[in-house]
Amino acid sequence: MIATMVAGCAGTGAGAASPARPAAGQVSDMATSAAPSPSERSATSEGSGTSAASATPGASKVEAVLARMSVEDKVGQLFMPVLYGPAADTVSGENQARFGVGTPAKAVAKYRPGGVILFPWADNVKNVRQVVALTNGLQKASPEIPLLVGADQENGRVSRMAPLVTQMPGASVIGSTGDPALARRAAKVTGTELRALGINLDFAPVADVNINPRNPVIGPRAYGSDPKKVAPMVAAAVQGFHDAGIASTAKHFPGHGDTNVDSHSGLPVIQHSLSQWNKLDAPPFAAAIGKDIDAIMSAHVVMPKLDPSGDPATLSKPILTGLLREKLGFDGVVSTDALDMAGVRKKYGDGQVAVRAIQAGADLLLMPPDFPKAYGAVLAAVKSGKISTARLDQSVRRLLKLKAARGLLDRAPVADPAKAERVLRSAEHRKVAQLIADRARRS
Repeated sequence: MIATMVAGCAGTGAGAASPARPAAGQVSDMATSAAPSPSERSATSEGSGTSAASATPGASKVEAVLARMSVEDKVGQLFMPVLYGPAADTVSGENQARFGVGTPAKAVAKYRPGGVILFPWADNVKNVRQVVALTNGLQKASPEIPLLVGADQENGRVSRMAPLVTQMPGASVIGSTGDPALARRAAKVTGTELRALGINLDFAPVADVNINPRNPVIGPRAYGSDPKKVAPMVAAAVQGFHDAGIASTAKHFPGHGDTNVDSHSGLPVIQHSLSQWNKLDAPPFAAAIGKDIDAIMSAHVVMPKLDPSGDPATLSKPILTGLLREKLGFDGVVSTDALDMAGVRKKYGDGQVAVRAIQAGADLLLMPPDFPKAYGAVLAAVKSGKISTARLDQSVRRLLKLKAARGLLDRAPVADPAKAERVLRSAEHRKVAQLIADRARRS
């Protein structure tokens, strides 16, 4: 039997000590002020053809890559799995059980995923040179289209790359300083270190507004409890990641801040009305969109007053397409939160969850617990017309545009282990961490 994964990006037990490896309506003025209107951004409807591709730098490259991809290639691009082992050629029983091949490199060659995500519990994180060799090896296994290599590095409580990277204060500490410039500097440090390791996508910053003091899953991972203060922190962090040259992800849409249930183990229900959501939850996401955030991650939470179906936001077209795409005008990549979490698996099977997430408006399927089942279900849905070719191309185009925007589409960058050892935990970076800690104490 294949072991259950430890969930990824809304992870609770994710501090510097990594979790053990498993056994196997209308938006508010505040929201719209930070985000371009839908008319200012590209069309996002299913029949929009090439979307914004023809109007963006590198568009011809994106279209050329898209044109030569098979249906199987395109479906593979939608996925970001966990692969097991410290090296691309490490033989692991976990890889064999989950992907039908022994090594991470063979799994990449077999399914051609859009990316991979690294975790200590998957034996991906040992030391600096090992991580650099792993990311370089994974990229080498994907010669046609370079990979998004992701990490869940929020800092503070969720720090998957600890102890390799600079121990930066978490969001709540940064938020307590009241200075968005520090959020930008922290993100630039983290992004610079991740890029040196060959990681090009961070699942940060957290854009949730932690208005429930009993929240078991967000808490100090948020910049604070006031959306007017959280929004500029999130915007600054996005700038910092971009300063470092990596992609960033605002999470968890439409907002995970007012819950007392952990979506890893249950399905939270948030009773915010549309007007409450506009005021409390939307502003940080709108601010991120205003700074050209690369990706936004969905939350496995039910908001019945935004979508009465009872489906979590990850599977909700009124939320992902209606609110995020059409109201906030976001046409970047929508990533699901980890699909192995209980909050998204309560109502549907693992194959159907993947299909429904794409139908709802997601582009990137993160950490499906049964990869072959999810991949097969999406491929079958495309071939049957349940997911149209236009809808598939829409998501693949967004993923390729993200890669092009971060310089990843022409060729994968090759990380330099010697440079990474100089950059990670450098004196300059530790000074930034200390500055933030000092400012927080004085605040």
